[in-house]
Amino acid sequence: MTGLFLLTLRELRARKVVVGLFVVATVVWVALALALQLDVVDGSLAGARLFGQETIEEPFDPDEPLVDAEGDPVLDDDGVPRTRGSDLPFNGDTLLESVVFTAQAFVSGAAYWIGILLALFATGGLIATLTERGYADVILTKPLSRSAVLGGRLLAVMAVMLALVTYLFGAVWLVMSIKTGIWSPRFLLAIPVVFGMFAVVYSVVTLVGVWSGSGPLSLIVTLGLGFVTLVLAIPELPTQIDRTWRPLVVGAYHVLPKFGAVGTTMVPQLATGGDVGALYPLASSLAFGGACYALAFALFSRKDY
Repeated sequence: MTGLFLLTLRELRARKVVVGLFVVATVVWVALALALQLDVVDGSLAGARLFGQETIEEPFDPDEPLVDAEGDPVLDDDGVPRTRGSDLPFNGDTLLESVVFTAQAFVSGAAYWIGILLALFATGGLIATLTERGYADVILTKPLSRSAVLGGRLLAVMAVMLALVTYLFGAVWLVMSIKTGIWSPRFLLAIPVVFGMFAVVYSVVTLVGVWSGSGPLSLIVTLGLGFVTLVLAIPELPTQIDRTWRPLVVGAYHVLPKFGAVGTTMVPQLATGGDVGALYPLASSLAFGGACYALAFALFSRKDY
């Protein structure tokens, strides 16, 4: 398995995949870092802009009450008047922390999709090549079990992805921390979740690649599945379809991965230290990925190439 792991890494390096991934990741985090501009005066936030748009208008008084169009105070669910500071999506102990947490939530959500898609397109065809005539004839004649061959291939992909996600999130966190002076290590908690969801995505690539031997088909099916799961995640969907099909839609939602729920809710909350709520979307997605890998290994071990 170690030999095939190293062989796959050399193959990725020869194709310039590893270099390309890290170059694009560098461009992404540099762009995100430049997009966030904070004006900090004596430790206090004077202004903030994200992609050129003002997120904090000057002057900003966090204790200023919010009022509606008629001048009446805006109340929260408990009947307490809301202030400009409490209206921020992620609240910290200071206004600066609140703005930084909001920016981190946005960045982590964007990095979730960018990191997964980058690695998916770069490594999507690696599994299918194991079934190609010529390549399979050489690899499968080695004194290795079929499971060791597929496992070594997957291990190399996962190692590259883990390095990519760690680099992308680590660089963003380091730059934002230096710019703001707020060091919040909890931002890095999003790394294992993003890596886990990539493993789920790649389980579909692996299963389809082993079954069909086609790298493009693996990517098409995986992207199609991602789109379907986003549609199934619409809260009002079950009530908007015919009652006959409702159990099928609800069942598909629970069986298939929850890419949207994890990317738009769990990852940003983890990155800001907020309450992630139920772990069901992540747990059910990992279970789906585990089932796909089990089927892929069983099929690869028995299929005649």
